[in-house]
Amino acid sequence: MEHHNNKPLYIKIKESDNVAIIVNDNGLPKGTVFADGLTLIEDIPQGHKVALNDINQGQAIIRYGEVIGYAKVEIKKGAWINESVTQMPTAPMLHELPIATKKAPVLPPLDGYTFEGYRNKDGSVGTRNILGITMSVNCVSGVVEYVCKIIERDLLPKYPNVDGVVALTHLYGCGVAIDAPAAIVPIRSIHNLAKNPNFGGEIMVVSLGCEKLQPARLLKGTEDTIPIRIEDDDLVTLQDEHGFKAMVDHILMVAEKHLQKLNLRKRETVPASELVVGMQCGGSDAFSGVTSNPSVGYASDLLVRCGATVMFSEVTEVRDGIHLLTPRAADEAVGKALIREMQWYDQYLAAGKVDRSANTTPGNKKGGLNNIVEKAMGSIAKSGTSPIVEVLSPGQRPTKKGLIFAATPASDFVCGSQQVASGITLQVFTTGRGTPYGLAMVPVIKMSSRNIVAEQWFDLIDISAGDIALGKATIEDIGWRLFHLILDVASGRKKPWSDHWKLYNPLAIFNPAPIT
Repeated sequence: MEHHNNKPLYIKIKESDNVAIIVNDNGLPKGTVFADGLTLIEDIPQGHKVALNDINQGQAIIRYGEVIGYAKVEIKKGAWINESVTQMPTAPMLHELPIATKKAPVLPPLDGYTFEGYRNKDGSVGTRNILGITMSVNCVSGVVEYVCKIIERDLLPKYPNVDGVVALTHLYGCGVAIDAPAAIVPIRSIHNLAKNPNFGGEIMVVSLGCEKLQPARLLKGTEDTIPIRIEDDDLVTLQDEHGFKAMVDHILMVAEKHLQKLNLRKRETVPASELVVGMQCGGSDAFSGVTSNPSVGYASDLLVRCGATVMFSEVTEVRDGIHLLTPRAADEAVGKALIREMQWYDQYLAAGKVDRSANTTPGNKKGGLNNIVEKAMGSIAKSGTSPIVEVLSPGQRPTKKGLIFAATPASDFVCGSQQVASGITLQVFTTGRGTPYGLAMVPVIKMSSRNIVAEQWFDLIDISAGDIALGKATIEDIGWRLFHLILDVASGRKKPWSDHWKLYNPLAIFNPAPIT
């Protein structure tokens, strides 16, 4: 890929913006003159903002056509606008938001797109054929992970149609206030995790025996889940076993029963409407909201037009853009549910004596994102333009198809785990700084916001949106490329790098409830 250091370039998004971001690799030095005559009065790093005109102290700094901050000092045209000169605005008030006021553009249905998936008895369709081993308490995770290594080494070669085995580890189950109101979140999440379509409905549970989250309670779930039914011999209780070898042999015996059933499954051609795709970003930079996330938003719209299910999440990363989302609610109930999730999280953060500003990382700032407001504007671009048809509390499963807001923390690992619990079968993950993140349960397509990241991490990044910043590709071009890649990965025709290297982060189930 050619580099673009020769000609100085900046990107301005909306006509009303008074800042732009520097495109060139390694930034631009003081004295650089752009084609329109703008002259830099100081060195500005790549991805960081330049003032397009003089901005008075207290005046709004505008990017994406939205106020992302206020000038702490007088800022001259051509100056570097970084965190030190920016005052963060307050979050939109939740009680005065417009709800369901924006008529979504009517996009024609997309027919004829298919993928090769695994049909399940409950009607869902998986993109992988994996044995998931559920556990009722963290105490058994060491034993289960020990057994998983034996399964991979000795059993999987006998069952070539099975893609792998995953221990559904978590840090819950005992030493917790099991009846606390917020305990609904981890219990529901662990329950729904077992039902992810990529596990083919073959559920087995390993328990210790004395834990608070007894298997019966795990299988029953919560008021808003459907109970799981298993055979008695699908439950292994370690405290009933006579020694470690007996535990291992019992788990292996149950696992083999399920592997035999999974091995009979074959991929078949199914409509693209059966996809459930999670959209997430991590290690974001100022390009994320310009290149990769809008491309993901375009692909989201294509998937919705196919009748598929698309989830976007990360509450603190939509909180400052919530006034742009509530108008897109399909109806008043959806709009109110969006506000409910924002309020819940505001209170959750306030209990920890922080607010959403705690979200922004040193890497975000180094990449040109001054604060959470600017980050949020780029983050919500992943949602495209479709109406939001449903809002899920953490760990809930959808009841509708279309664009869904699945409320989760913004932490990559927690968001990913919660989206898996909500039933995604594939995830698209955008990054501006780079991250080797991956999930064992669902394939993760990694998209970079800049070509330089894709070049540096040529064997970790699956697709780059960087050509958009150079004017060599449009958001539509990259959106379509991503859409076709999603179908190929869902079908098993292409393997993302995280699956190639088996780079899998541990599950991190969200537990906002007290630990005793």
